Amino acid sequence: MNPGVFVAFRLPPELEGLRAAPYALHLGEGALPNMPDAARRNVRAIVTNGIRGVERALIEYFPRLELIASLGIGLDALDLACARERGVRVTNTPGVIADDVADLAMAMIVDRLRGVRDANAFVLRGDWAKGPYPLARSVTGRRLGIVGLGAIGTALAMRAAAFRMRVAWHGPRPKADISLPYVADLESLARDSDVLAICCAGGPATRHLVNARVLDALGPQGVLVNVARGSIVDTAALIEALRGGSLGSAALDVVEGQPHVPEDLLGLDRVLLTPHLGTATRETRARMGDMVLASLAEHFAGRDPAHRVV
Repeated sequence: MNPGVFVAFRLPPELEGLRAAPYALHLGEGALPNMPDAARRNVRAIVTNGIRGVERALIEYFPRLELIASLGIGLDALDLACARERGVRVTNTPGVIADDVADLAMAMIVDRLRGVRDANAFVLRGDWAKGPYPLARSVTGRRLGIVGLGAIGTALAMRAAAFRMRVAWHGPRPKADISLPYVADLESLARDSDVLAICCAGGPATRHLVNARVLDALGPQGVLVNVARGSIVDTAALIEALRGGSLGSAALDVVEGQPHVPEDLLGLDRVLLTPHLGTATRETRARMGDMVLASLAEHFAGRDPAHRVV
């Protein structure tokens, strides 16, 4: 019998190759499945993504589970402790998403400072005939604070350099091989930045890392950009800061509780919202899908998957 593979989220185009692979494929939509006992016992791998993740209950539902292959690099939604307890391998798809996510972050920075989206709406409303569009702010020479200087943060710093932006960064600790200025206190970094871009990992350690104090330090001309995880920003504090004018504007590719966006955020015109588009290009998703398929093939061939994290 072919090994069973359970897909814990809606099968995306980049994983259509699973249908032709030598597996007994079971498609899920996020909830704990209700499968016949024989099928449940045959499942040896779960395919998921960094948002859906895998919780303890799902891991324990499959008694012969051997592998969790995640489409994405985020690990915060995966119960790694449970995987370790049960001897389940975990893989992700590193090394292919940084450029696309950094491109989006840079596009958001340009939009929030130059007002591209709002200027388009100005023209479409017919307001150009009534007078000029208000002056915006230069991107060149602005101060950019990056929260998390991993692959994505580093790629963003490279793009910012082309705009002659002055870049500093914050993380848990300095890195010996990084020449960019390191700021140990996040509030201090926000205070000395025109734009604060969040590029760090999600999870309990960074939940609401960007809180009311950080937003207040960023200030009424400041721009917050989040291309990481919605949980990193205190959403209630963000809404209050934007409403009260203590923060200039925000660009969010991720929000807490996504895909459900708080009505209070939808009603604010100083927020640019996108539906988690960081990795959403044909090229990158195809590479990610190939890596998931390779992890499954390597595991079932008796080899240690190349992109194993547990």
